[in-house]
Amino acid sequence: MRTRPTRRSAVLVLPLTFSLAACGTADDDGAAGPTAASTPLRQESAEPTAAQTPEPESPEEFLDLAEKAMRGENAWTFSVRGQEGLTLQGQKSAATYRATVRRGMKSAALHSQGVSTGSKGTKKTEELYVVGDTAYLKEGGAAWKSVSAADPEMRNKAEDPVAVIQEFRMYAQARNGDVKLTEASGTVELRVESGRRQLTAVRDRAWAKKAEREFAPTAAQLRTAGIPVRNAELTLSGLEEVLVLDAKTYRIKSHRFEFGFLVPYNGQKITFEQDVREENTGTYDGRIELPAGVS
Repeated sequence: MRTRPTRRSAVLVLPLTFSLAACGTADDDGAAGPTAASTPLRQESAEPTAAQTPEPESPEEFLDLAEKAMRGENAWTFSVRGQEGLTLQGQKSAATYRATVRRGMKSAALHSQGVSTGSKGTKKTEELYVVGDTAYLKEGGAAWKSVSAADPEMRNKAEDPVAVIQEFRMYAQARNGDVKLTEASGTVELRVESGRRQLTAVRDRAWAKKAEREFAPTAAQLRTAGIPVRNAELTLSGLEEVLVLDAKTYRIKSHRFEFGFLVPYNGQKITFEQDVREENTGTYDGRIELPAGVS
């Protein structure tokens, strides 16, 4: 999603592309395709009229209430923090990312402002609007550019923190029943997790496909650098995704997605790690609209 400066070691170039969203599927040749979480924003459906809601018990019931609660406000503000890195023989190339994301609920609009920091401290700013089916991007001091929100580059950049509700619904509906539900300290936690597994053993699971998508931009850069990356040979070193809801309001409080891959290379392993955290900082009463001169 965000490109950071590369660092050349004595062994190989470790280029990184930062991707905070589930934005395309990846197959063994690194091609990307659309996913439900990466499609252009759509107008939220009207809130249904219903009788008194019974106490939720299943993950899907909690997710239904979360969706309803989030739709009840004009817009939300999220703080996003992310980091990812590649390590080989103890040498690490890493980057961090921070952003503020405002997500409209009454209108199909999203606004993100962030900055990425590379291993050598180099910073790059980025601002993004998604309005309906069109995305508007400004990187550093460059001019605004507009493209389809379905464009592969935009799918790699648009981070929709509310879309996690739909992702967890997919996890919960899987035949494996992947979501674990716990209630404690005024919160409800929905969690999926995996230990070390060969990717081929779990790649039909939605959360594993998400990890593949997130790794795809970095895998493509490694291939460009001459390092063969075959998804069939990848090992998932671990994965944990947690969605935290307020136990009384059912609003999203936070979301975390952390995972790693081991990539075979010359008899060794390149380690890839990513950790992305989103915090709901409250409602937003302003309007999400394009700045003057952008159309």
